[in-house]
Amino acid sequence: MSFMRVCSAVAGLLVCSAALTGCKKHDADTKEAAVDLSEPTRAQPRLPTIKLWLGPAELTAEMAVTPQQEATGMMFRTNTVEDEGMIFALRYTQQASFWMKNCYVPLSVAYIDPAGVIQEIHDLQPQNTNAVVSASDNIRFALETAPGWFQRHHVREGMTVRTERGSLMETFFQAP
Repeated sequence: MSFMRVCSAVAGLLVCSAALTGCKKHDADTKEAAVDLSEPTRAQPRLPTIKLWLGPAELTAEMAVTPQQEATGMMFRTNTVEDEGMIFALRYTQQASFWMKNCYVPLSVAYIDPAGVIQEIHDLQPQNTNAVVSASDNIRFALETAPGWFQRHHVREGMTVRTERGSLMETFFQAP
């Protein structure tokens, strides 16, 4: 066999070997994927709050502004308070996606655009790991509340959310 044929045969075996091993996770990878050490394991302490106005309704919201606060959200909490919630200031305008892994109480969520206008309202069920994805890709904020809060307070899509400091963008993304 010539040197070129040997090289071609070896190269072919390497390609086949790489293709076959690429279709299956290695045991070490599978074990590591089972435990995500960055995933929250307990409720976060109460976060700093801000007053929000949604039409005539008023709400006190904890502010989830860091990646860790956002990732933890309402996980592991066992109750909600009627006129309290949590607002998530997303790092960029996007198609938002929230789930209820490790959340033990039902919630409602409003997806809000950069102008502070509520685009969508959804109900979220405890422990549901299916993502509730916004229809819009123009979402910059999400507001979680006690279940049914928006309906009980006659807050609906198209209403604007404001804070005691001004608009949501001024409050969360402009220097004081």
